[in-house]
Amino acid sequence: MFADDWGRHPSSAQHLVRHLVGDFSVSWINTIGTRAPDFSRATLRRGLEKLLYWRDASAALRLDCEPRIYSPRMYPGFRSALQRRVNADLLARFLRRHIEQLGRAVIVSTVPIVADLPERIQARRWIYYCVDDFSAWPGLDSQPLSSMERKFVARADHIIVAGENLAARMRAMGRESQVISHGIDLEHWRSDGRLPARLQGFERPIVLFWGLIDRRLDLPVLRALDQSMAAGTLALAGPQQDPDPALDTLSYVKRLGPVPYEELPALGAAADVLIMPYADSPVTRAMQPLKLKEYLATGRPVVSTPLPALTEWDDCLDVASSPAQFAVAVRNRCSTGLPHSQAAARERLQRESWKAKAECFANALLTDQTQPPV
Repeated sequence: MFADDWGRHPSSAQHLVRHLVGDFSVSWINTIGTRAPDFSRATLRRGLEKLLYWRDASAALRLDCEPRIYSPRMYPGFRSALQRRVNADLLARFLRRHIEQLGRAVIVSTVPIVADLPERIQARRWIYYCVDDFSAWPGLDSQPLSSMERKFVARADHIIVAGENLAARMRAMGRESQVISHGIDLEHWRSDGRLPARLQGFERPIVLFWGLIDRRLDLPVLRALDQSMAAGTLALAGPQQDPDPALDTLSYVKRLGPVPYEELPALGAAADVLIMPYADSPVTRAMQPLKLKEYLATGRPVVSTPLPALTEWDDCLDVASSPAQFAVAVRNRCSTGLPHSQAAARERLQRESWKAKAECFANALLTDQTQPPV
């Protein structure tokens, strides 16, 4: 499995793999970032993290219920043919050296940077697990990513996508795909009701967002919400990645910084309303946010801007199509709480476990049959 660094944040691939390690021999390959190299503080910090991983790249780390984790050395860029060739050769040599019975392996990638590997490596199957439109992601090196994705989509033996909107992207590239939507571990999202230390002293109502704080957030929506508040806290939890500087001008915003996954259930349960204030853009139209089902599982009211990912769940939350409507919806839910109709609609989360999704994923790894959406 080629993906983001294991344990860095709880991606869908990590949720799936945790349910596969008992039945499969899993090797997780930490990949490099797909951002154009620069000398920003964030890039330098991330580069230092990678150098520390690479000190002993050949040693596979493994904890209980986790895969073997490798961090092969790679050049931090894919813009030129030379850079792509260097990385493909580095990865091919690494795989031949460290992965036993490579010819029998099913190789899955959540990122298209492996596009040049199939011509170098003989494997049982190559699978693209598409969870986002990386070509439209803010800050990423979109041109080489788009080129590599088109090549990998054409070559992959099977394609799995996280939603129907991503399946439409694959069809536009000439390929059919199998939809396996994100899951939820409901037991994880139960809270004992105690107020987390991070929220102590915050004025109510507490309106909470968690996730990556970046340019995908809709500033006019957040500004309208901020201006409508006579009291309370607009809490933003998560790492920052070049957010709009105008966020600093909002009166009620409190930034909590990154929050461990284990603390999110208590954080969500303590909030009055959870929000997904995303701008309308190509990247958000392709998104399948993990937080959607996580938000719903907390039992708290949820207000979101319109997203294609909400199509099957819009009866479980409020969808507001303008900044003013968003602010009104949040104020209303702060007063009324979760309506009975939305609580009842959320009962179908019981059928969305990560264990069930992992079983479908495992079947997809080993068969050429395209399955119905799950």
